[in-house]
Amino acid sequence: MKPTAAVSSPTREKKHGALIASVGLELLLLTASALLFALSFPSFLSQWGWFPLAFVALTSVFIVVHRAGWVRTVLYGVFFGFASYALHNYWLGSFHPLTLIIVPPIYSVYLLFVFPLLKAADTLFPRYGFLLQVLIWVAYEFVKVQGFLAYAYGIIGYSQYLFLPLARISSVTGVWGVSLIVIFPSALLGNGLKKGLKGFVPFLRSMRVPALAYAAIFVAVVVFGLFSGTADLESTEKWKVALVQQNVDPWRGGNKTYAKTLEILTRLSRQALEEDESIDIVIWSETSFVPAIDWHTRYRTDRVAFGLVKELREFLAEQPVPFVVGNDDGQLAKDEQGREYRVDYNAAVLFDKGEIIDTYRKLHLVPFTEDFPYRRALPRVYQWLRDADTHFWEKGTEHTVFEAGGARFSTPICFEDTFGYLGREFVLHGAEILVNMTNDSWSNAVACEMQHMSMALFRALENKRTLVRSTNGGITCVIDPNGRITAMLPPFTEGYLIAEAPIYTEEQTLYTRWGDWFALVILTVALAGLAAGLLYRLLRR
Repeated sequence: MKPTAAVSSPTREKKHGALIASVGLELLLLTASALLFALSFPSFLSQWGWFPLAFVALTSVFIVVHRAGWVRTVLYGVFFGFASYALHNYWLGSFHPLTLIIVPPIYSVYLLFVFPLLKAADTLFPRYGFLLQVLIWVAYEFVKVQGFLAYAYGIIGYSQYLFLPLARISSVTGVWGVSLIVIFPSALLGNGLKKGLKGFVPFLRSMRVPALAYAAIFVAVVVFGLFSGTADLESTEKWKVALVQQNVDPWRGGNKTYAKTLEILTRLSRQALEEDESIDIVIWSETSFVPAIDWHTRYRTDRVAFGLVKELREFLAEQPVPFVVGNDDGQLAKDEQGREYRVDYNAAVLFDKGEIIDTYRKLHLVPFTEDFPYRRALPRVYQWLRDADTHFWEKGTEHTVFEAGGARFSTPICFEDTFGYLGREFVLHGAEILVNMTNDSWSNAVACEMQHMSMALFRALENKRTLVRSTNGGITCVIDPNGRITAMLPPFTEGYLIAEAPIYTEEQTLYTRWGDWFALVILTVALAGLAAGLLYRLLRR
């Protein structure tokens, strides 16, 4: 038995060494892919992002999915989910350390399931599995913006916000059509390289038909984008806005910060109105004024807060135009026993001559930091979040459409402008212009603000409506219905932006009419493809 042991030991060591080398190479490939993924968007290296990288960023993912066994594939999904989102959303740590404990692990869990599905497509369809892998990836992106955990950052189609001829297909398909176009080259290249460079050229030759079909579709989409981006905005009625960027995070510092912020907001607003008397409306950012205006007007329990509210309303009463103010809207509610208690909404309030005309209360709250609906089922998690100084809001119930200064508009608040379904609903309710009010100054990162703006730009494209963004630190801008940024303030600067927003309502896009139809088709076909492949394999056995 001794000779056998002597022979088998080196063999085991050789296999063990080969495994370590293989794992090391696969982790390196995934790390490179995670980095390219992050750099495709606005990032720590480029505030505008390098969008061409997105077309090849996930190539290594498809190589590794083919190379690795099933167990490693699951573990690699966890690794890639954490690495890609830690690099892409690195600025979350500035908001609160908890966010980096929550967000990347969530995507580790998502991709723990997605990677095996990608491998299943590769295994069930060795020749054309990459086509199904493309659909699986887009379906995953759609699923991840559903429900409580909905989070749109990292949808690969959003990387193309500067490539407008491609991005404009979103008026038909939503961002999902853009993702489909972007992900295809990575899947094709990844599957061509899965057996190394030696088989790459023969693979490409065998895939001439899919490659040529993709090229034809790409050209057709770009041509569509070139022609659909010619909406006549010169003769369109304009809505002149003054967007005030105070460059102060109003939540840090209590009453002193509230007073300082109010001074900056009122001063900049006066300067804007003095500079241009034809301004139709002045718009402040999300929770630009924190003390609850309606609450402290009704219930004067806090002398300092009431004094600030009184000062604000006196200022607004003197102004010649309407104002939209982001505010913590406190209201009385009753529990099941009929006892009254206070609830707070993240709100946008329309004022005219100092009087409240209408209020919009945020509909889609940020998970964990603004909303946690499982407080009874998971009381310890809820208390953990409360102890971490999170600020929970009540959900609004109405798609409010304001009318002021000659335009009908709705005000998605903060990351609400990252969801296509919400922008569509506002337009269907009658909004002629979308006005996003945001506070991103907490991030201390231009990349965060640019990532947010790049997603918001798609709401203009999807609905052929002007998008106006008023933020406290960036990116304050106007985006026309063709997707062009027509005016913008530099991030993290104090100032105001006076700009004309076209009131363009000549078209109703397919996306506005049908919503996320394209994503639902992709999801259905992806599931059907996996089911058909599995059934065929079982029948053959």
